[in-house]
Amino acid sequence: MLTLALDTATPDLSLALVTPQGTFSFCERLERLHAQRIAPEVQALFQQAGLPFRADRLVVGVGPGSYTGVRVAASYALGLARAWGAEVFGVSSLMAMAAPHEGVVGVTLDARRGNVYAGLYEVQRGQIIKVLLPDSKLPLSEFQTHVEKAQGTLVPEARVSGVALAQLAETQGSKDWKLHYL
Repeated sequence: MLTLALDTATPDLSLALVTPQGTFSFCERLERLHAQRIAPEVQALFQQAGLPFRADRLVVGVGPGSYTGVRVAASYALGLARAWGAEVFGVSSLMAMAAPHEGVVGVTLDARRGNVYAGLYEVQRGQIIKVLLPDSKLPLSEFQTHVEKAQGTLVPEARVSGVALAQLAETQGSKDWKLHYL
């Protein structure tokens, strides 16, 4: 099975193509250039893999993110899925930020005015074992208290991992997903 994962919820464009032959990924900080770069970068992943432009499953990071940001990956994924007859799963972008780390992990995105969008998870070997605090908007100081009480680690500069997004589809993915806006 070929899985293509896409996330544009943060300033990064994070992509991964998971194939039986290996995993190919791309992550670059683009700020607001996601729409211009997503198609050529996805095509480049397929070229690197030496595969035709077609996947069986797409996984999209559902945010939280800016209104336009989360829609770029979602729209592109839905268009490809329709053309390819592929299934589409949605996964929290915050979970994909936490999954590459180990233990009790807190991750955040700036929600302005001292607030953050945050999630607190127990992670083992790249999988979310337990959601300790579901994706929420709250003051940073309050979230820091949650992390301390759980004896966790706050990873303030975590980035969405396209590879983690693809791997999380099995256990955390939803076919009935909704986008989460900042």
